[in-house]
Amino acid sequence: MKQIPPLVLDANAFIQAHRRFYAFDICPGYWAAIKWHYKESGVCSIDRVYEELERGEDILFDWVKKNLPKAFFASSAELDIVSWYRKLAEWVQAEPQFLPRAADEFAAGADGWLVAFAKARSGIVVTLEEFDPVIKKRVPTPNLCRAFDVEYLNPFDLLRRLNVELKWRPPSK
Repeated sequence: MKQIPPLVLDANAFIQAHRRFYAFDICPGYWAAIKWHYKESGVCSIDRVYEELERGEDILFDWVKKNLPKAFFASSAELDIVSWYRKLAEWVQAEPQFLPRAADEFAAGADGWLVAFAKARSGIVVTLEEFDPVIKKRVPTPNLCRAFDVEYLNPFDLLRRLNVELKWRPPSK
């Protein structure tokens, strides 16, 4: 049986989805699909994304605590992941495109760990960020993905890949 690559969600696949595209009250199917596809299709995230969500202390984090098992957020502390993270950090530091404060922001965030996890596990990063070949002030996740040959897609393409349909039905009378 072919191993399914993990589909690793960035914090923005939760936060922006909740705030902008897939609010719980108008699109519960998005959230149900994430929960279901954790077991069926390898949808997951990492512990550092969990920490970002936890800092929000809002209804999104409440949903995460109530609906996703702790195992959904894989550990980023394994040696192969740490090794890839070091390589990513060295690349960011050496890359002349990025300002020093971009490297500092990178070091403080979860994005590098997310890409390191995906690289170590042959996973696919799911993010709303977009590749930017000229940005200097921050390090977009897709830039890291491209530099380290990690596939990435956005949450809309995730739904397509998983064959998720968010269907409307008329209210019952």
